Amino acid sequence: MNASIFLFPHRVWLLRAPQGSLLSEPSPARGCTSWRLNSREATTWLYETEEVRLHLVCLLFFFSVFLLFWVFMRQLHLSSSGSSDPYVKFKLGGKEVFRSKTIHKNLNPVWEEKTTLIVDTLSEPLYVKVFDYDFGLHDDFMGSAYLYLESLEQQRYVTLKNIHDPQHPDQDLGSLELAVTLTPKDSPIEERRDSTVRVLQQQSVRLSELHRKSQLWRGIVSIALIEGRNLIPMDPNGLSDPYVKFRLGHQKYRSKTLSPQWREQFDLHLYEETGGVLEITVWDRDTGRRDDFIGRCQLDLSTLAKEHTHHLDLPLEESRGHVVLLVTLTASSHVSIADLSVTPLDDPQERREILKRYGVLKSFSNLKDVGIVQVKVMRAEGLMAADVTGKSDPFCVLELNNDRLQTHTVYKNLNPEWNKVFTFNVKDIHSVLEVTVFDEDRDRSADFLGKVAIPLLHIRNGEQKAYTLKNKELTGPTKGYIYLEIDVIYNTVKAALRTVVPAEQKYIEEEPKVSKQLLQQNFNRVKRCIMVLISYGTYINSCFEWESAQRSIISFVLFVVVVWNFELYMLPLGLLLLLVWNYFFCSSRETADMDSEHKGFMDKLYAIQDVFISVQSALDEVASYGERIKNTVNWTVPFLSWLSITALCLATFLLYLVPLRYLVLVWGVNKFTKKLRDPYMIDNNELLDFLSRVPSDVQVMQYRELKVDPGQSPNKRKRTNPS
Repeated sequence: MNASIFLFPHRVWLLRAPQGSLLSEPSPARGCTSWRLNSREATTWLYETEEVRLHLVCLLFFFSVFLLFWVFMRQLHLSSSGSSDPYVKFKLGGKEVFRSKTIHKNLNPVWEEKTTLIVDTLSEPLYVKVFDYDFGLHDDFMGSAYLYLESLEQQRYVTLKNIHDPQHPDQDLGSLELAVTLTPKDSPIEERRDSTVRVLQQQSVRLSELHRKSQLWRGIVSIALIEGRNLIPMDPNGLSDPYVKFRLGHQKYRSKTLSPQWREQFDLHLYEETGGVLEITVWDRDTGRRDDFIGRCQLDLSTLAKEHTHHLDLPLEESRGHVVLLVTLTASSHVSIADLSVTPLDDPQERREILKRYGVLKSFSNLKDVGIVQVKVMRAEGLMAADVTGKSDPFCVLELNNDRLQTHTVYKNLNPEWNKVFTFNVKDIHSVLEVTVFDEDRDRSADFLGKVAIPLLHIRNGEQKAYTLKNKELTGPTKGYIYLEIDVIYNTVKAALRTVVPAEQKYIEEEPKVSKQLLQQNFNRVKRCIMVLISYGTYINSCFEWESAQRSIISFVLFVVVVWNFELYMLPLGLLLLLVWNYFFCSSRETADMDSEHKGFMDKLYAIQDVFISVQSALDEVASYGERIKNTVNWTVPFLSWLSITALCLATFLLYLVPLRYLVLVWGVNKFTKKLRDPYMIDNNELLDFLSRVPSDVQVMQYRELKVDPGQSPNKRKRTNPS
């Protein structure tokens, strides 16, 4: 029989006392009660606060024990950059016995990990060290603490407060909390282990709920960056190339590099954990070297009234100058993570309220709140094995513009079931929902398993669908499927009005890289667009060439009727007819696959060479015509400039005396009858023929005469060197 004691604040419960053993007098220490047994000592504590629940069960024997721990870390004060990638090492007897996974970009990490360690003696302390993971570099030391196993009887609960650096013991580096259970190695422990696991499972639910809440934001901070005033010049020319960085918690935004008239608008999420302090830094961009720091300022958002736009002129703290902002705080609704049993849109009453909120009568209230989207992430099947064990630890990330939520991790499974419901606010109905599946890795960033991109306008409400996962570029399939059910409710009027305002840009985008494959792909896209225009031009030209008499006659009659009766309303009417024609008679609206054919190395080499030659020729052609127009105006060739003056005077005189309708009719009749009057005439464009006679800048340089040096003339050399 063992002694089991549960300790709560101001309460101590003795459940069972050892049978047939002698107990010493209770010795309270800091509110803790312990009993000394003849051959061993047994103590169990349960400590609970609002933030975290810690369970510590200690059965101290004079032989091997198991160590089961659960880690929760918070309030780190680490990297100067404002973020870290912490992980924890456990050492026993100078040897590393366990290493936790790495939590990326987080100063309040929750590991939720368990392990069992075999301990030969209780005299060796457990050394806990925290590091910041740096890819490709030496990991930074963030703090350490000791857990003395032999002194557990004197502690009420195990919490390693204020981890420290031995070289700087006075520096506060945060706190590390863990739950420890020691059980005898050679005794029947299943009953105690089961009870411990149940407690830890309850703790897992508590920490998972904490993790879920940490993703949800309580409001939106709308920021309009207007301008900078009186900034310090950082460049030798007395100017600067300033840009601004914003940081709110883990969120970051960087403005464009312009003269200090930025005129940018963006939104950030406001979380409880961030404290509501917006950090602003101004930098001067320098190409080829480190950017220069200009100044910084902070804004406490808790001091601003909500649902009101504030015009702020913030002075920089470390230099002169100001940053002008417009800041608006608005409440955020319909952002949630829940289980399938708690689905907002499945509740009839809540669904009616949401439909009423986005009904026609609410079309002109809060124009940014266009609608909501609810995503049920059911499961995935047949995922790629990312670990050496042939399994993966998948979790799912959902992104809608800059809104990002994620599921929990299902360990050691290629067919995970998440069964979670995510709800987002829709600010633009043309947004694309991106669902990405990652594999959680302990020592590095998560591995990519697959991705799907779903435009909100393509969604069919209430349809559970299996989506084939694609690669990172979304150009081809990868292994696995993900099952989703999506519902979108939005106001059509708000969606239409938001269509004609600038789209929201992503804060975090990959830097553009030089890619031959991407260059060839973009060239082929432009080439296809140009070929479409050329095909239309060829079709119209065939009407002038009378390749089909019936088509040319119909085109000529239609041209005369339209020009004679032309009104401005016919322009949008023509585009309307084109759209209606394509809606009813276009055979396929699907975009053809691009570059799906597999090519060998030499084919790719020749294709890249063809791309470079074509781009080079096209750029030369465009530059040449631009320079020829400029040289016509600049009187580079006076004859051609006088000729253009004559043509412009004649055009001005004709347009003044003759209505434009008659001139277009004359041009069209001449164009249609030219082939009939002279079947062997070569078609031409008079304007392009004229510009081809004007030299470009390259030709002007080639035609320029070089000055002759009088000292090097042949006659002078002959006179100075008589025979």
